[in-house]
Amino acid sequence: MAKQDQFMSAGADRAPAETMNLGKSVVIKGELSGSEDLTLCGQMEGSIKLPAHTLTIGTNADIKAKISATTVVIIGSVTGDVTADDKVEIQATGSVVGDIISPKLVIMDGGRLQGAVDMPSAKRGGVSAS
Repeated sequence: MAKQDQFMSAGADRAPAETMNLGKSVVIKGELSGSEDLTLCGQMEGSIKLPAHTLTIGTNADIKAKISATTVVIIGSVTGDVTADDKVEIQATGSVVGDIISPKLVIMDGGRLQGAVDMPSAKRGGVSAS
């Protein structure tokens, strides 16, 4: 019985990660915000805000939006400015036409970027420069 209780408590510690997927037939116009990770595979025009979460732009996605998230992974196409608190990653099939603001930027071989890049220092809790 002790082994079963130990197994059950170990599994209870793992909560499934919440990720919302919007399919390739979905078309959104307007403002999109949320408090969970999101994968977009369709079309979007407007703005996307995911504070403290990851936004993934899927392979067939065509996004025309101002984007703000903690991490942005681009596999499809983005036209618009991208701001990330942690990292922007442009995969081999990804493209961005717009400016990027992020402390980290990864562009895989084949990824495309047309725009300016601003890489501010990562935020450090309690530390300030004077």
